[in-house]
Amino acid sequence: MVKHQPLQVYERQLCLSCLTGIYGCRWKRYQRSHDDTTKWEFLWSLILFFTFSLLLVWFYFWWEAHNDYNEFNWFLYNRSGEWSDGTVPILATTAAGFTYIAFLMILALCHIAVGQQLNLHWLHKVMLKFKVGRLHTLRMGVLWSPVQATGPFLHLGALVAVTALAWLVAGQIACTEKIRFLFIIYLCCVLRPVLLGLYMAPLSITSPCIMDHANLTPRPDVIGHQGAPMLAPENTILSFQRALQMNVSGLEADVAISFDGVPFLMRDRTLRRTTDVGKVFPARQLDDASSFNWTDLHSLNAGQWFLKDDPFWTVQSMAQREVMLVGNQGVCSLEQLLRLASLHNQTVVFSLRRPPHRHPCYHSWINDTLEVIRLSGIPQHLVMWTPDWDRGQVRQVAPGLQQTSVEKLPPQVLHQQGISSLLLRYSQASPYDIREFSRSNVSVTLYTVNEPWLFSVLWCSGVSSVSSEAPNILRKVPYPIWLMSPDEYCLIWVAADLISFTVVIGIFVFQKWRLSGMHSYNPEQIMLSAAVRRSSRDVNIMKEKLIFSGKEGPHREENWNSCVYCIVCWCLFL
Repeated sequence: MVKHQPLQVYERQLCLSCLTGIYGCRWKRYQRSHDDTTKWEFLWSLILFFTFSLLLVWFYFWWEAHNDYNEFNWFLYNRSGEWSDGTVPILATTAAGFTYIAFLMILALCHIAVGQQLNLHWLHKVMLKFKVGRLHTLRMGVLWSPVQATGPFLHLGALVAVTALAWLVAGQIACTEKIRFLFIIYLCCVLRPVLLGLYMAPLSITSPCIMDHANLTPRPDVIGHQGAPMLAPENTILSFQRALQMNVSGLEADVAISFDGVPFLMRDRTLRRTTDVGKVFPARQLDDASSFNWTDLHSLNAGQWFLKDDPFWTVQSMAQREVMLVGNQGVCSLEQLLRLASLHNQTVVFSLRRPPHRHPCYHSWINDTLEVIRLSGIPQHLVMWTPDWDRGQVRQVAPGLQQTSVEKLPPQVLHQQGISSLLLRYSQASPYDIREFSRSNVSVTLYTVNEPWLFSVLWCSGVSSVSSEAPNILRKVPYPIWLMSPDEYCLIWVAADLISFTVVIGIFVFQKWRLSGMHSYNPEQIMLSAAVRRSSRDVNIMKEKLIFSGKEGPHREENWNSCVYCIVCWCLFL
């Protein structure tokens, strides 16, 4: 047997140079290496994968959290005192970070595919540490609800990703000499639990929209939360009028008491964000809203801030006449809202805020509000009463009010207290809770629901009504975005698993067959191929390897035996 020296063929490899240069700053040919990756660099590869996974979850969270962007901005306003859209920098940095880490992941996978040693540059390592440090506050608990809602689609996406990665792994296993040992280790330690977990994942998916079409409840009623704040300034007459144009079934507002006992609509503790109090009363712009009398409140402008801040990015689409109308809005009183709702026979629900301790109406605020309800002429059954203070006295004065609780209590306790409805945040009630309250004849209203996907999930859960800042968007959802029966989902599940199983088997067989001719080439054939510059992948692989000449038949037979062995092992393990 004649041993030949490795063939050194120097060719321009621009793609490989860019690949190793960007990932590890190895731009020169002599800096590359086909040696095994060191344990330290392998650890950095795991950190890269871990960071990519965290960023993917973080990106998914902010995509699903679009429903709560306005609430998030309001939270930031209460902390800082300045209104700004805090989601913009978060989304920008998230998109930039995810793109950067995803690019590094692609480069790492390409390194593995071409057999190059992983050697991450120190600058990338610094950026990885920074990204991991920024993501330590991620709370997985808040993701459970959207994960359950979109579980079937996440399952299919993960199945496609893992099946695609089998091509890369199969290629690496097929190239090694210890094929059988590595194949068994890979099956036992990595691929088997991952794929089995994905194949059986639907057993734990309980999305509300996996149900029979006949069991779908009627479309939930939509209540305009602060009117239609995407189309007009919140808690103004124009906002409620716009909500009524969207065919809402009710109106919701936040109510405070003025210094002279007039209930008015205001969400914040101060008037600074939604009025021009800084211009009219500059010395009092940080005072509590309840410290102003109604005359002073009535003189303030409650629309110019909307045009300036544009909280929902909708001002640019308004006509000039609409802009002028929005800019001339004033502070709305509770009586104005009740009269408007009575005129259109719509339900009214409001959150009543108690005035400060030294306020003249500190003890009479409940009676003052009930008096306004009586004088407005609205039928009592159209008012959902939420304050827990003095419910017994309220029933005596106005027995027809819908007693509503903002605290999730057992149905038995609610019935004992004479409460017939609940007003809860959408994250406080699970599909099971909604069904239990429905069986107990307790209506549930969930807030704040702005996204069609969330509205669809709650619809499938059987909720009776939702409170929304986007009635103009939800009116375009006449049916759940997706709804499938358990039989349909089972068929999709089984079909996807079978296709994935077949594709993975085919990938392992094809990769072994593709590389099976590697030993059949002799040095003369490779030299001839290099001379005529043929672009054969097998020849390019062998140009940098030590070749032993031999007969083709026995090697072919051995390779096919290895393929059959791989298939048998695969079937036994799965």
